[in-house]
Amino acid sequence: MTAKQIPLLFFLLCCSIMVRASSILIYMDEDQKNHLKAYGITYWSIKQQADVSWLLNYRGGSFLIKYNKAVEDECKARGVSYQILPDGKVTAILNEISNPQVNMEMVKLEKAPKIAVYSPKSKLPWDDAVTLVLTYAEIPYDVVYDDEVLKDKLTGYDWLHLHHEDFTGQYGRFWSAFRNATWYREDVKNQEAAAKRNGFKKVSEMKLAVAKRIKEFCAGGGFLFAMCSGTDSFDIALSAEGVDICESMFDGDAADPQAQSKLNFNQTFAFKDFQLDLNPANYEFSDIDVTQTRTLTQSNDYFTLFDFSAKWDLVPTMLTQNHDKVIKGFMGQTTAFRKRLVKPGVTVLGENKGAEEVRYLNGEIGKGQFTFYGGHDPEDYQHAVGDPPTDLNLHPNSPGYRLILNNVLFPAAKKKPQKT
Repeated sequence: MTAKQIPLLFFLLCCSIMVRASSILIYMDEDQKNHLKAYGITYWSIKQQADVSWLLNYRGGSFLIKYNKAVEDECKARGVSYQILPDGKVTAILNEISNPQVNMEMVKLEKAPKIAVYSPKSKLPWDDAVTLVLTYAEIPYDVVYDDEVLKDKLTGYDWLHLHHEDFTGQYGRFWSAFRNATWYREDVKNQEAAAKRNGFKKVSEMKLAVAKRIKEFCAGGGFLFAMCSGTDSFDIALSAEGVDICESMFDGDAADPQAQSKLNFNQTFAFKDFQLDLNPANYEFSDIDVTQTRTLTQSNDYFTLFDFSAKWDLVPTMLTQNHDKVIKGFMGQTTAFRKRLVKPGVTVLGENKGAEEVRYLNGEIGKGQFTFYGGHDPEDYQHAVGDPPTDLNLHPNSPGYRLILNNVLFPAAKKKPQKT
């Protein structure tokens, strides 16, 4: 072989490898080095209009991407594990998945959802798990708050997360412990200014109007994701339309003593028949949350993800993809939901059955979907006000954080009709 022939041979060899390397498999089982950044690679690939599929229940919910050197380079740069597969291997995997006797399915991911996070612009002494993991996974998002929602800016988004929020207008029930804190006083000042700016006499009235706009967003086809107090306070606000449930330290006048009997549970997303806690010194809004009555400790606080039929129950299957079906629990202002108060049409995705606690649920509103996830931070068991944010570099394989990212990718999926 001459010296001139060696470069040609090398070129032909590379071409041969490229032809056979038809797809990139980002596997999501225990062998994956960084599960969280794998979602970011997948989102980025969809945004680049790559051919991307989600292989439900295959190796922990893996992602299959048509081979592209740019995708491979991103995997290397972000520390995400992957395999390059030839056509024959891809065909074998797809044949396995299509077997009607196997609980697997392939879903095309077609459009990168435009993401908004409902969060105050001012600095408050707590972080938010969703913004932490979106930033870590390198998934872009915009921050919106009351002004933007009331100006119908949500129409430009596919997915909305509710930051740690109190939609009842009671400032998170922090009055008893933190009413003299600078951050609390600033929050009250900012909220009252926003209410006045938008034509409302009370913060509670503004928050209800925001909740109703968010409900319209969801009913029109948007996807809503909420954690911690963004879940129960949202439903409580909707149920209490036209009813004063705020005591004088929150809005200048007394709460309606008949408030409980005037609640309308037909307006809520997930919960029914709950009892309000009208004591302003208490941290709880109602008995939806189990924090004050539970007997679990960190050593036995776990919840289990349900198994669904991948070929028929596509939505809950996507939302429960994980390499671990038993997830360690974590607390929050709203830790978990009392099972008997969950509406019958809502799908329970994860629960602690023995404790009658629902941790993770999904439902439909009009043309849209919502998911509520109890707790504050999946990798900080009892996150307190003022604690530093979790460093996700220490938790790249977090099963609890994976559930958040399942929801982020969900709107990208081409849905199939559900079984009737």
